[in-house]
Amino acid sequence: MHIVAIGGSDAGISAALRARELDPSVDVTVVVADAYPNFSICGIPYYFSGEVAPWQSLAHRTHADLEATGMRLRLDTLATRIDVAGHRLEVREQDGRESSIAYDELIVGTGALPSSAGVEGLAELGPDDGVHVLHSMGDTFALDRFLDERDPQSAIIVGAGYVGLEMAEALTVRGLKVTQLQRGPEVLSTLDPELGRLVHDELDRHGVEVITNTTVERVARDGRGLVVTGHRDGAAFHRGADLVLVVIGVRPNTELLTSAGASTGAGGAVVVDEGMRTGLPHVFSAGDGVVTHHRLLGSTYLPLGTTAHKQGRVAGENALGGDARFAGSLGTQVVKVFDLVAARTGLREHEATTVGYSPVSSTAIADDHKAYYPGAQPISIRITGDRDSGKLLGAQLVGARGTETAKRVDTYATALFHGMTVEQLSELDLSYTPPLGSPWDAVQMAAQTWSRQHGRVSVPAR
Repeated sequence: MHIVAIGGSDAGISAALRARELDPSVDVTVVVADAYPNFSICGIPYYFSGEVAPWQSLAHRTHADLEATGMRLRLDTLATRIDVAGHRLEVREQDGRESSIAYDELIVGTGALPSSAGVEGLAELGPDDGVHVLHSMGDTFALDRFLDERDPQSAIIVGAGYVGLEMAEALTVRGLKVTQLQRGPEVLSTLDPELGRLVHDELDRHGVEVITNTTVERVARDGRGLVVTGHRDGAAFHRGADLVLVVIGVRPNTELLTSAGASTGAGGAVVVDEGMRTGLPHVFSAGDGVVTHHRLLGSTYLPLGTTAHKQGRVAGENALGGDARFAGSLGTQVVKVFDLVAARTGLREHEATTVGYSPVSSTAIADDHKAYYPGAQPISIRITGDRDSGKLLGAQLVGARGTETAKRVDTYATALFHGMTVEQLSELDLSYTPPLGSPWDAVQMAAQTWSRQHGRVSVPAR
């Protein structure tokens, strides 16, 4: 059997590794569009901040490590067409040569592409002009060169999501004056604004100028540098800088599959079942190019590295004839912004309403450990539950780095995965010692606040 996996990032490599793990005799070829397989794109901001060096450290596994597993790598090779009936993948190499690769099973992990969100000027301006995206190692090298050779003093970051916030920190550490533009009312729109405001305040404390409610319409060059124009609260807006970084989300990279006849769904992503089957014979897909099964929302588009790893593993197993299933996502995410950590899992109220819940929320502030032990710090926790059933629907947390906020959101994610009620969180047997926690952990104190505000709900029989 010959399995071909397209994509050298999370989904493609995970699929190849799983197939080789289960059957060391299977022939696996991985087609990679660039020369950097299995690099951590999530780690790029920390390369720019100087916390990770050299850039080669971003590799999860080296080229040699991957080949030692028995897979073959075709680097700098672009997949251009799938011949579904003929079981062949057409490819083009860096020098322009075209060829095809026969396969028995094909796994497509082409991921996503940076979104431009209708901003004019991005097609005309590029890295040499000071306009950058940050989605690949090639983008990383281009930005690194610009920083070293042009020595910019100011930067505008368009977008205040996870990567935008991480890069605001990285460029500030590099000595640039950073302005961050956000379309919505607050940074980090995956949180409710009251918690997003805490992240905003952290950016302020470190000298990042945050401008919200701003729609960017155009990036252009004038005699002095780059100019970003648009509207803020209905009024014209413009701001200049030496460098512009556009990080306003991604869109699924589907052309290879849709040209072969695959269907698209939520967010324009390719439709797959829970076994990562596309509906095309012997063709699987995983990662940022496909729809996500969300355990509470159903089918949606939610591109995350953790999801891509899991989906790729499922695809690799099923390409061998298995019947693995992707168990579903909860959208669990976390980000560090200077000395603050923000995390979320599950649903916010407006999301829960769309699928028929009656959500209510409460916010609590609890110390990360016993107050009498030095160094206790508060964590702000917002819990959303269903008014009728008491079911836990989601949680959002913001706390100082060192408060174990990231691990506490994982407790909520585990509870959500197993369909627990808010009340049942108090039954969990969580660890306690005064330097690290409390007899009732912050996770549980926030749940008890929700119960007090919204009425005790009896625990259903198990």
